[in-house]
Amino acid sequence: MADQGIELPQVVAPVAAYVPAVRTGNLVYTSGQLPMTSGRLPVTGKVGAEVSAEQAKTLARQCALNALAAVDSLVGVDAVVRVVKVVGFVASAPGFGGQPGVINGASELFGEVFGDAGAHARSAVGVSELPLDSPVEVEVVVEVA
Repeated sequence: MADQGIELPQVVAPVAAYVPAVRTGNLVYTSGQLPMTSGRLPVTGKVGAEVSAEQAKTLARQCALNALAAVDSLVGVDAVVRVVKVVGFVASAPGFGGQPGVINGASELFGEVFGDAGAHARSAVGVSELPLDSPVEVEVVVEVA
């Protein structure tokens, strides 16, 4: 990752009663990750209204970085064998249907970091509200050695 200029952020502290990631067997599940940067959301609101799809795609990438930081804190990111599943939630304004393009921000990061092992199953879901009025949230399942 360092070769690609990608740095993992600090693990985002939980905002409720959960942990950032849990391992069971050879799988690590992350909690939903918001696009926190330096302890705060850089932007809030609905995608397709206050937040553009392009901004939201960048935010989804930050969510993915935060998910990798959660994995790293539990088992080390070097233990990741493959990305199995990505679930992305997009706080969508009425009529916005570009959820897949937004969540590509996360999917493309996993491809950059893990190559073919970053290819994954995925869901991109439009929702009416997310915690803290976040525009996007991403959770990840990875297989580890």
